[in-house]
Amino acid sequence: MPRSENSCRVKRSVQAFGKLTLIAVYLFSVSNAAGQESKVSEYQVKATYLYNFSRFVEWPPQAGPATQSDNFLICVLGDNPFGSTLNDLVANESIEGKSVETKQVLAPADAAKCRVLFISLSEEGRLKTILAGLRNTSVLTVSDLPRFVEKGGMIQFVVEDNHVRFQVNATTAKRAGLLMSSELLKLAVGVSQNTIFGN
Repeated sequence: MPRSENSCRVKRSVQAFGKLTLIAVYLFSVSNAAGQESKVSEYQVKATYLYNFSRFVEWPPQAGPATQSDNFLICVLGDNPFGSTLNDLVANESIEGKSVETKQVLAPADAAKCRVLFISLSEEGRLKTILAGLRNTSVLTVSDLPRFVEKGGMIQFVVEDNHVRFQVNATTAKRAGLLMSSELLKLAVGVSQNTIFGN
């Protein structure tokens, strides 16, 4: 899809993304106040964000196996903290004319066809290796690992005042050929321009 058309799609999605984000944040706050299991609610919110990030990022026309795949893949590397939430969220959805699907992968090499890759907390010990393995790809990397954006990741979830927020490393995304919507950057609580392990 040409970038001009994709930009129009992004703009049309802004309102929907804002509404879904507000609902997700509200649900997380309410569940904490009610004393429910915060971990479950937290990852429900993160799943909502993860899916919507896909609508606010433009991939380069030739992004290797990711854009050549028949499906728009949102992947999880390592332990899956979302349970069935992410699968349920993307069911019957499509992005760029492709059906959205989720996939659990075991190694960075398996993520080549993924558009979005969530790196689980279970992968903290090999994060540097994982990011190095993805360095020449156009995969959007997301995680809630500490200092993820400082270490070369693209989007990091953080929890502030019982609200799930996110930080962005715009430089790493740009070097991977990804263009983040200005609306997405406005919603971020921090936009980093520096990396430790970035390209």
